Amino acid sequence: MLPEGTRAVLLDIEGTTSSISFVHDVLFPYARKAAPAYLEANWSNPAVVEAGRLMIEEAGLAPAPPTLGNALAAMNALMDRDAKVTGLKRIQGWIWKIGYDSGELKTHVYPDLVGALNSWRNRGLRIFIYSSGSIEAQKLFFGHTIAGALLPFFEGHFDTTTGPKIEPSSYAAIAKATGFEPGEICFFSDAIKEIQAAHAAGMKVRLTVRPGNAPVPAHPFETVTSLPVAE
Repeated sequence: MLPEGTRAVLLDIEGTTSSISFVHDVLFPYARKAAPAYLEANWSNPAVVEAGRLMIEEAGLAPAPPTLGNALAAMNALMDRDAKVTGLKRIQGWIWKIGYDSGELKTHVYPDLVGALNSWRNRGLRIFIYSSGSIEAQKLFFGHTIAGALLPFFEGHFDTTTGPKIEPSSYAAIAKATGFEPGEICFFSDAIKEIQAAHAAGMKVRLTVRPGNAPVPAHPFETVTSLPVAE
């Protein structure tokens, strides 16, 4: 059951709506393998060069002017440490679009997701996504799932351009952008630091415990093993 007073739901993706293994064992390797050819073919695109510049900066490599070689080295370094930064997420999203458009990629989602989304929408709740993946990548992710196109369920998307997921100010900004008070939003995530930040901002929170999720230390928050339907 959702907490009393919930008017909107904010969802993390990895470990909440979709398995960590899909992201780490399918999406990330796909982007890493395709990156050299993608960057070489698109390096004349100013948007790609700007994303490359961001990655070089985010990886702490030599500053501008960005080069193709430095951008690829930065991308590999950032992926090695699973960095949740804007430049990397932009490039990954553009690469994943190729895979989704071709039908090579289909997003894994947990079986309970569709039922929860339907019940929330039927009760008039508004549903949003907050992920480290770019907004473009989020839309691809939910537009091509094994359960069909789920994108119409979501009324808004937030990524790291809003702010880091472990900062309370990011959740305050999301509440303001959606038009709800923080206490009217319930945030679901498998990451304890994200749960702590959302709670500090005044949101209701639920820690998702899914197969394959990382163990978390002792905490005072309510946990769920599946997404609750609205009653």
